[in-house]
Amino acid sequence: MAVPQFLSKAELIKQGAEARLYRTEFLGKPTIIKERFPKLYRHPELDDKLNSRRTAHEVRSILRCRKAGIPAPAVYFVDYKYHCIFLEEIVRSSTLRDHINSVQRCDSGTDLGLHELAERVGQILAKMHDENVIHGDLTTSNMLLMHGPEATEPELVFIDFGLSYISALPEDKGVDLFVLEKAFLSTHPNTDILFEKLLKSYAATSKMSAAVIKKLDEVRLRGRKRSMVG
Repeated sequence: MAVPQFLSKAELIKQGAEARLYRTEFLGKPTIIKERFPKLYRHPELDDKLNSRRTAHEVRSILRCRKAGIPAPAVYFVDYKYHCIFLEEIVRSSTLRDHINSVQRCDSGTDLGLHELAERVGQILAKMHDENVIHGDLTTSNMLLMHGPEATEPELVFIDFGLSYISALPEDKGVDLFVLEKAFLSTHPNTDILFEKLLKSYAATSKMSAAVIKKLDEVRLRGRKRSMVG
């Protein structure tokens, strides 16, 4: 079946500025299709090149993560003509954002489970950066808790690599951490201790953490100077 026909039968679940997400079944498996649709305000050739490049970057980042044992959705199929990626749907999952908010609403913000999750995020992100994958959009909404059998702990899975790219520069990794810090603390107030746990775990896991944390401090300083100037 051609991709446009496939999309016409799939369930549209979300549309953003850059892409649409569909839910369907592919090769008998629950699947999410990410479609980068044409932007009419751009020249067609430029639009096609940009969408092809971003699709390739996203697929490359996911495959590099999975090869390194970093939890990310499996890629089932890629169509570069229509800029579509067929991805594993992470079933029985919830966002880390919803989980943290739920725990905080129950007045158990100091729950040891959250500290363990923060440490786990730091470990995974350290491995990702050691593989030179820059996520580009790190938020707790782009991390899923996959719930397996009741006896096992939920697994953290990173999703939405749409802004990702490959870079070995400590600056880029520091900016990635800064984006997460800003998103984390604005979405989850009074969680500074949790983020500090995350950073300590990152520093203990990454082979290049010293240079990255130094760059993070520099990026923080630049951010503070901009906010002071207005």
